[in-house]
Amino acid sequence: MPYSVTDQTPTAVLIAGLDPARIGALAQASATAYLAARPRIRAAQVTGTSPFLDAVPMHWMKDWPLPAPLLVAEAKGSIITDIDGNRLDDFCLGDTGSMFGHSPAPLAEAIREQAARGLTYMLPTEAADLAGEHLTRIFGDYRWQIATTATDANRFALRAARAITGRPKVLVFDGCYHGTVDDAMVTLSDGQTVNRPGLVGQVTDLSTLAVAATFNDLASVEAALAKGDVAAILTEPVMTNSCMVLPAAGFHDGLRRLATKYGALLIMDETHTISTGLGGYSRTHGLDPDVFVAGKCIAGGLATAVWGLRPEVAERFLAVYRAKPAGHSGMGTTLSANPLQFAALTATLAHVMTPAAYAHMEAGAARLEAGLAAAIEAHALPWHVVRVGARVEFICAPGPLRNGAEAARAHVPDVERALHAALTVRGCLIAPFHNMMLVSPVTTDAQIDRLIAAFDEILTELTR
Repeated sequence: MPYSVTDQTPTAVLIAGLDPARIGALAQASATAYLAARPRIRAAQVTGTSPFLDAVPMHWMKDWPLPAPLLVAEAKGSIITDIDGNRLDDFCLGDTGSMFGHSPAPLAEAIREQAARGLTYMLPTEAADLAGEHLTRIFGDYRWQIATTATDANRFALRAARAITGRPKVLVFDGCYHGTVDDAMVTLSDGQTVNRPGLVGQVTDLSTLAVAATFNDLASVEAALAKGDVAAILTEPVMTNSCMVLPAAGFHDGLRRLATKYGALLIMDETHTISTGLGGYSRTHGLDPDVFVAGKCIAGGLATAVWGLRPEVAERFLAVYRAKPAGHSGMGTTLSANPLQFAALTATLAHVMTPAAYAHMEAGAARLEAGLAAAIEAHALPWHVVRVGARVEFICAPGPLRNGAEAARAHVPDVERALHAALTVRGCLIAPFHNMMLVSPVTTDAQIDRLIAAFDEILTELTR
């Protein structure tokens, strides 16, 4: 199908400092170049015989700003090759799942070895204890459980918090991201917690389960906690999956203090902010959550997530669990804690997620941050760049941003779609839903410099 730029919003593009006509021309030229270089992808789309719903195995695969989904032949290190043989420097890295590079050798070998011994038993292995020891060494003293996705890990952590406290609600932040946890799918409207617009098939008034507060606003947090019905605060250390919002000085200390004061547990979801450094944002910056959650890249991209309770919190949970009536707990899935996960976890934590890897990622991300910021400044655009360790974003609005509402307003969809498509045809792949880039341990300076040069070239075209 032909690509067209829709829903042009002149006010938004003027905020971004660019001419809407040039944005549209760039998007159209990029779409034409993309299809011209991909005859097999173009032919696959034309046939229209896919057995998948809406022709993709996961609906959001159509949300990439491309005229036809990129069909991948292979991914290795920090390079993706499509079925037409086009090689792209991969800065999306599976939106964090492959943050340490695609199929690092220790991980691939561990998966091969375990596959020969069986994939799932519903029983533990010696590698399980070893993986737990590595988790504690890297992230801190928690009592761990294994899940398949970070969404599941967050769900189970919330069940544990409600069991411990006997309270019904979770406090989340307006604009937050915690996978597809129902309880987090709320927003603030005129100061009230309401269901997010766009939810499919949601029949529950989620304000009965959750209350939304404003990130970086401790007064809004205390007002919600003071009602006495909040079991836990569920938050990322940094707001991600939109335009990134960094915590204000003292914000996390305040969260810890307020959670303790009002008897709520503090759950830190580090699925994205594991980019910060070894041990995630919490260990790097000395945070003290009651519950720790991580997923995506924790086992190198194999579907795995972890959630851990501080020892004293674990004892409180076990007391409730052991006293409950017989019956299904509502927690856990059949394929969770399988031996393939433990093989991948151990290989990643022992041999891939290392201080040396993070040092390389940090240096490369700083190089990328500086280069993007210099290009923005050279073209006198009212944009900014933000970074959390290996995770970098350019944001098409002034900064810094303070909360989720500001992050939502900072999005300029037409500009972002055009930039994504233009970068793709120049051989640089970034995350599709926001302007996010990751630097892996195998990303080279040459790849980073190519991305910076492509970004500068596009801005030159848009501002000439």
